Amino acid sequence: MKKYILPLLILAAFGVASCQQDLLSEESVIKDSSVEMNDFDYWLEANFLKPYNIEFKYRFSLDESDKGFWNTPADIDASIIYAHLVKYLCVDTYDEIAGIDFTRAYFPKMFFLVGTWEYRNNGSIVLGTAEAGKKIMLSGVNELPELFDDLEAGRITEEQLAEDLSHYYIKTIHHEFTHILNQTKSYPENFGTITSTTYVGDACFDTDNYWRGRGYITAYAQSEHREDFAELVSEYITHDAAWWDAQMKAAHDETTEVRKTSPDAEFGDVIIDSKISIVNSYMEDSWGINMDDLRDILLRRFRDVAAGRVDLNTVER
Repeated sequence: MKKYILPLLILAAFGVASCQQDLLSEESVIKDSSVEMNDFDYWLEANFLKPYNIEFKYRFSLDESDKGFWNTPADIDASIIYAHLVKYLCVDTYDEIAGIDFTRAYFPKMFFLVGTWEYRNNGSIVLGTAEAGKKIMLSGVNELPELFDDLEAGRITEEQLAEDLSHYYIKTIHHEFTHILNQTKSYPENFGTITSTTYVGDACFDTDNYWRGRGYITAYAQSEHREDFAELVSEYITHDAAWWDAQMKAAHDETTEVRKTSPDAEFGDVIIDSKISIVNSYMEDSWGINMDDLRDILLRRFRDVAAGRVDLNTVER
């Protein structure tokens, strides 16, 4: 074993000498990424960042993306339309109903746009997600301009445009914002006990399985009580009273089918009515927001957009 000592000592000395010669540069190899601001960036700064401290991110970021899905960047033209819609139909709506201080304090501090829809294994689509009350991810952005193209070509009416905008885009924001409000101030625990035995978790939601007859305003509301609560808020404020009454009638009628397997089932409209009563009280008592007033404001703004009274494309400084 002794014959290896000298070569090892020589090698060690050579290594020390080499290390002493490899001096680190004083200039870091890590560079801050910089993007030249365009007119849209300046518009976002003036309409979101400065007045509300909200970052509106439309450029793709892997760190902000949900890596469980295949995502594509949002097109800038579609992002401009979406930014205007978020401002007019969401931010400005809460300014009008509750004041700018409320919006500044509780609205999420980041929106992140994704070009395509996010498809889950159970067949459902992730329209948006909220994270810790600070960020809302919105998907399917690149499909948005087609709705306005369809309106201009006469393929859909203004009423259908408003409904599609609500269902695929704006309702999602109000739904996710409800989660944020719930994370800040909890709603009464008895809400989750009303239909505690019929939530289905992360299952495939069959749209023909009489979910209204079991006391849910949408199929997705069946997943859990948090989603049930947020669906009630977002569906109520994005539809008029006639639509709501039609849902209650359908819920009552569908209970007949539900009772074929659950003979003692309570009427679905009665269940939904008990839930929306808790929702209304929570919004009024916790946030000073009357749901009917909020609905009136939002529907008026939807009509403005559908009628072309709102500029959705200009981003001048």
